[in-house]
Amino acid sequence: MTKKQKKTRNRILIVLALFAILLILDKIGILEPLPWFVKLIIYLIPYGIIGYDVIRKAVINISHGQVFDENFLMMIATFGAFGIGEYSEALAVMLFYQVGELFQSYAVGKSRQSITDLMSIAPEYANLVGEDGQVNEVDPEEVSVGDIILVRAGEKIPLDGTVIEGESFVDTAALTGESVPRRAAEGDSVISGCVNGEGILKVKVDKAYEDSTVARILDLVENASNKKSRMENFITRFARYYTPVVTIGAVLLAVIPPLLGQIPFSDSIRRACIFLIVSCPCALVISVPLGFFGGIGASSKKGVLVKGSNFLEAVAQVDTVVFDKTGTITKGEFKVSEIVPSTQSDITEDQLLSLAAYGEMYSNHPIARSILACFAERNDGAKPDPSHIDEAQTKEIAGNGISTILDGKELLVGNDKLINVPASIGLLDEAAGTVVYVSYDGF
Repeated sequence: MTKKQKKTRNRILIVLALFAILLILDKIGILEPLPWFVKLIIYLIPYGIIGYDVIRKAVINISHGQVFDENFLMMIATFGAFGIGEYSEALAVMLFYQVGELFQSYAVGKSRQSITDLMSIAPEYANLVGEDGQVNEVDPEEVSVGDIILVRAGEKIPLDGTVIEGESFVDTAALTGESVPRRAAEGDSVISGCVNGEGILKVKVDKAYEDSTVARILDLVENASNKKSRMENFITRFARYYTPVVTIGAVLLAVIPPLLGQIPFSDSIRRACIFLIVSCPCALVISVPLGFFGGIGASSKKGVLVKGSNFLEAVAQVDTVVFDKTGTITKGEFKVSEIVPSTQSDITEDQLLSLAAYGEMYSNHPIARSILACFAERNDGAKPDPSHIDEAQTKEIAGNGISTILDGKELLVGNDKLINVPASIGLLDEAAGTVVYVSYDGF
């Protein structure tokens, strides 16, 4: 809870305790002998504690010409209850209204927090490379199109651009939902909001910050409440006419019957106050927008961007959902599922896995990490001994695999484009998943 919500909660608890005490005193007859003005003062104390902000808002809105709202209705209804001597009812109505407002505020706050958490994709700074080669940390909005920025390992890419130097794997999960990092090398385009992996990238900026991917996404989320659903538009129009009609109806109900001599003014005013309270559209006017806002916030908490309540409403009509992204309904984490030694050699599964682990030990590719994780799992957490590998001759062949020297012999780990795979082994490509081939010393 925020400080304001905690303050409201404390006021509610205090007034609730006072209200319970006053009810007990009233039921056992202690308050009955007291003059009416004394009872009025006694009830006005807790009423002022719980309702002062509602009255203040009503007065401010009236001064600005906005008369007919829920604050005005609550004020006039409770004042009317005091006027006819129903002190406990006046206090109860204001108390329960504030309880409802607290729940609403808490729900909205949770939704806003979920949306705020989603806003964390926004980069806080950019490393601008000057003409002299110096790197300065600046606000992303200060970077111009054509500038060069440096993105270190673990940093968010602040602006859309093209890689001009370096190579790395970029985590795009926050924007695309794709859980598998995407390789980024010289000439590749990268988008803002993604997280750089282990390499260092130099990026030439293609778009200003306000036109970047992350800025457009944040703008969609922040302004989602402006795109109202059909139901919200109806409620807005309904409240605009309904509230004045109810207020005028209550005034007529309070005045006309006594003038016609049918009932006393006290009974007429009582009926008018009851009519006001029962007819107050607060629940309808508040609940519908709150429901949509809560839905947008809950979606944001799950990492789902909803561009407006109109789109959330449209989902209710959906009967079929098609997923095209790994990581949407699956984790998308690579894991070694099978080890198949060649029938043309005497190599064992553990030896084959060891060769693959040595080949992948300097790679940060997700598949390489899964192979190393499998090796560690089978060897009590041990890692391949780097002394067996010639790191200087280890090179990653983009899109194909790894070439290195293991104990003086050539080791290749990759796909069939890198390794000349025999036809019998090539049948593995028909299996589910990604196949990694291993060739050592020509075999």
